[in-house]
Amino acid sequence: MTAEMVAPAWMHQQITAEEYESWSEEQCAGIEIVDGMVVVSPSASKRHNRLARLLANALDAAAGPDWNADTDFDVRLQDVPLTNRRPDIIVYRADTIDITPTRPEHVLLVVEVVSPGSETTDRVVKVDQYAKAGIGFYWRIEQAATGTPLVYTYLLDPATRTYREGDAFAGALKITAPFAAEIDLGQI
Repeated sequence: MTAEMVAPAWMHQQITAEEYESWSEEQCAGIEIVDGMVVVSPSASKRHNRLARLLANALDAAAGPDWNADTDFDVRLQDVPLTNRRPDIIVYRADTIDITPTRPEHVLLVVEVVSPGSETTDRVVKVDQYAKAGIGFYWRIEQAATGTPLVYTYLLDPATRTYREGDAFAGALKITAPFAAEIDLGQI
């Protein structure tokens, strides 16, 4: 049995931005493209999805009319080799809602909810990729055993294109940047 019999050929070769853009929405769901290679993401748990949706709703309400907060769509970090990431939450300029692909200059904040199997990617790999792409803020959410999530915030240093650690929150998230918000994490 060959690899092509188990998985489609496109999973074994680099794809270009042009090829990816020809795929249907269904083909693009549940995958990311890293250095031109398809990376399949397992389905998230209900807890993970609920946390992302409720936090996105709270961020959307706090961000004001110039920003939207949504879940589950591609952010094009680079064209060659193609790298598309699909953050759990994206806060992006409202006036770019119909622009595809969403690019780093459209994005203010990305949030990743760490799940079993995504620890290294969310804690190390994506942090570096988002910083090098110039996205101003990165948050990592750890799902604590107590049920109350822990939020670690990071702020981009534009000179080095790396993130500086910001504040960490448990229980209540009270921020002033990138915009003012107070969110009760115990309710999520």
